[in-house]
Amino acid sequence: MSRDDSGWIDALVRPSSVAVVGASDDPKKDSARPLRFLRKHGFPGTVWPINPMRETVLGEKAWPSLAALPAVPDHVYIVTAAERVEEQVIEAARLGVKVATVLADGFAESGDAGAVAQRRLVERAHAGGMRLLGPNSMGAASVADRVPFTTNAAWEAESLAPGRLMALSQSGSLIGTLVSRGAARGIGFHSLVSVGNEADLDVGAIGEAAVGLDGVDAFILFLETVRRPERIAAFARAAHAAGKPIVAYKLGRSPEAQALAVSHTGALVGSDRAADAFFRDLGILRVDQFEALLELPALLKGRVPDPTRRTKPVAVVTTTGGGGAMAVDRLGAAGIDIAGASESLRARVRDTVGLSLKPARLIDVTLAGARYEVMKTVLDGLLDSGDYAAVVAAIGSSAQFLPERAVQPIVDCAGHATPIAAAPLPQADQALAMLSTAEVAGFRTIESMADAVRAFMQWTPPRPRPTQVPPEIGPSRPGVLLGEADGLDLLDRLGMGTVARRVLAPDAEIPEDIAYPVVLKAVSADLPHKTEAGAVALGLADRASLEAAREAMRRRLATTAPTARIEGWLVQTMVRGLGEALVGYRVDPEVGPVISVAPGGIFAELYEDVAVRTAPVDPQEARAMIAEVRGLRALAGWRGREPGDLQALAQAVSALSTLALDPDHRVAEAEANPVMVLADGAVAVDALVRFA
Repeated sequence: MSRDDSGWIDALVRPSSVAVVGASDDPKKDSARPLRFLRKHGFPGTVWPINPMRETVLGEKAWPSLAALPAVPDHVYIVTAAERVEEQVIEAARLGVKVATVLADGFAESGDAGAVAQRRLVERAHAGGMRLLGPNSMGAASVADRVPFTTNAAWEAESLAPGRLMALSQSGSLIGTLVSRGAARGIGFHSLVSVGNEADLDVGAIGEAAVGLDGVDAFILFLETVRRPERIAAFARAAHAAGKPIVAYKLGRSPEAQALAVSHTGALVGSDRAADAFFRDLGILRVDQFEALLELPALLKGRVPDPTRRTKPVAVVTTTGGGGAMAVDRLGAAGIDIAGASESLRARVRDTVGLSLKPARLIDVTLAGARYEVMKTVLDGLLDSGDYAAVVAAIGSSAQFLPERAVQPIVDCAGHATPIAAAPLPQADQALAMLSTAEVAGFRTIESMADAVRAFMQWTPPRPRPTQVPPEIGPSRPGVLLGEADGLDLLDRLGMGTVARRVLAPDAEIPEDIAYPVVLKAVSADLPHKTEAGAVALGLADRASLEAAREAMRRRLATTAPTARIEGWLVQTMVRGLGEALVGYRVDPEVGPVISVAPGGIFAELYEDVAVRTAPVDPQEARAMIAEVRGLRALAGWRGREPGDLQALAQAVSALSTLALDPDHRVAEAEANPVMVLADGAVAVDALVRFA
């Protein structure tokens, strides 16, 4: 049977017939749960329990094998021990099953032998045109279509509210956490999928296919890592085109990957900053608060990413002075501007409801805010003005005891072009349920509200795909760390401006035709950071000082780096710029190629002042990166200083980023540090390049 992808998403989340291979008759066992849950929650399709050792399972007829069934099921859940999984995958694929889910662990996560066994499962599945979910998957569950095909204990609940969210989780237990927390808040789900090891079907593939499901309006992702970033990118672009936002919560900072880096860039960027750039550049909203993962989608409903949103402030209205101050504090810490009511709105409120608002950033209606007409008038004025990116309502005790007064006006303001976020300060379950029913974004904590509003403000469309021409890298040199001279030669081929230079053999005479002043550096792949080893001498004014510096450096390196192999001496024209920048490229082990820019020199890692994007970037995007770096703002002519050529620096950033266009990603990391920014131009004077 040839592989056919058509229809597998329906078979995954809303099959009409299913089989449980290894179904247990003991209701206490995990392997009994899929059958129990399907019956408990009223699955409308056909269920076949497979157990060759029993005639019945939980009171239902048991079948000896998949081959013995009267028809081919759409989806098979294999809940047997790991050693029996492969034979069941082979059988399911042979029969023409569209999707098989594997519960067992002990595959790629357990070591090399398990990884081999996992690859074999995928090969067996694809040989029969079948898709595979897992291994190590707690299953796929559709609340909307009553298909709880899962072993997650959250489905012990008597009932669950359907919704229009789809959750994709690399943690099986988290699908239960999400569905139970959502149920407590009145936040429903269309479906939830535990992707497990992502041997075949992964977050990107499932998400891209699910974009076409009519019942799904938005996606939430719980990620421990990023696997197959190119598929997540395709998913993100498809979701954006369909107007279905994606919110992600990701763990992990990958310190092991940083330990492999030899450049400043590796330590400066790290995998977490790279992940931030990856999500942002794809239009995926990343949250830091787990609660915000559930709460943010309501704020996004019916809205699209808009880069101009960041130019507007947020308004905070409160019926509790302290709670409102908390909201202002958290939003301000997230870099969001807060603005109070305009003079015209204050006049309108005074004339309509007799309340005098103070001309302050916090719009405090504490003394009268429990009156419906007061809150409604203030909120309508703010939302109708078009002056704010969002309006936040921080509600005090009235949210708990008088929700019809404090919360109902917020509910009745739903539907404005400007979004509203409500954050009750007390434990106010009824208020949160009212907000959820009305599809208004309600937040259990001020912290999650601020996190969600920050993500909303920063939400941008996916960056267009790159159109640059792949660079001329030259032959691959696996594992090689290039010396500085060879590294600068590569930067030349990429189109970066580099300093004038010449390389002298280890014992060569100093040529007579050198133009002074110059810089002397030892050429050695064993000295990636030359300053620390004493392998740099600056401002050499003539031949005698150059000769003396070389001899002194030779003696010094015999002490500071006795094992370093000196391949020669690099003599560079001395360049003094208006400022220095670090431009770095690396292939992140999770998200792939990223490009960064930071203040240059030896203190780059200390200040962690860096802008990061997925690579490649065009010069326009590179200019936006430069504008984010505080340490480079003086080069824009700050306080009357002579401005540097930031467009030339942007061209350099863009040029280095084209390393990402090499389909084999042969260069693992490359760094130009410093790049001297001149009044006219930008020149790289040092380079570090490591091949993968």
